[in-house]
Amino acid sequence: MDSPAVRAGFEDIGFWSERTPVHEAASLGQVENLQVLVESGASVNAATVDNMTPLHDACIQNHPECVRVLLNAGAQVDVRTIHGSTPLCHACASGSVESVRLLLEHGASVNPSLTALTASPLHEACIQGNPECVKLIISNGALLEAFDIHFGMPLHAACSKAHLECALQLLNAGARVNATKFHETALHHAARSGRTDLIELLVEFGGDINVRDNMGRKPIDYTLPGSSSHKCLQHYESCPLSLKELSRITLRHGLGTRALQVITKLDISQRIISYLSYK
Repeated sequence: MDSPAVRAGFEDIGFWSERTPVHEAASLGQVENLQVLVESGASVNAATVDNMTPLHDACIQNHPECVRVLLNAGAQVDVRTIHGSTPLCHACASGSVESVRLLLEHGASVNPSLTALTASPLHEACIQGNPECVKLIISNGALLEAFDIHFGMPLHAACSKAHLECALQLLNAGARVNATKFHETALHHAARSGRTDLIELLVEFGGDINVRDNMGRKPIDYTLPGSSSHKCLQHYESCPLSLKELSRITLRHGLGTRALQVITKLDISQRIISYLSYK
């Protein structure tokens, strides 16, 4: 028997069809045409054979006004494509902050169950490098440790794609810097990307330069000898972090996801607060 979640995602759509005029208007951002179609009674929940609805189209093409029209007309907010992607996944993939906000206001699930073929909204935002979407999704309760079969955690995804600002948003929110996928950490991904600034960010948040993946390789083993990233990791191997830096890491790790909230309320100098907040 299908679960309620499956039934909500696939049976309540209305009907399956080829692409409809509503799909086309939503995909092309034709707001006035879409409004006319809606007012004439056209279904906003018609799904194609791959279960794409007009709302999916509007989100992936970054047309927030179309998203607004569809939601106001009763478009189902958490309907999933045949691969499991929700409109919120598509909005995060396109970097449409306004669409993300509209979907969340209409009750979109920020943590839809993952499948082998889809990533979470937070993963999508990190993969595409959309820090504003990352921040918005996190503030609405996105799971920082959601596991994607391809990338691992969202931090892995951000570092694999070398998106520094997304990684910073995740780390400041309390993402575990040394979380692993097959013993591989975000620092392994940063080393592969060759981004020295990303390596430095992860180490400053407590990234372990000596951790080995399932191939027995440390992050430095994924850099080219003589490259800036190789020299950066060599520096950290020969020059351990200072007591001041280690104290900051220990405090941040102890506070976890509450770190920024607690630190900003401490009765200490603003200079120390800024340091503890990595500003």
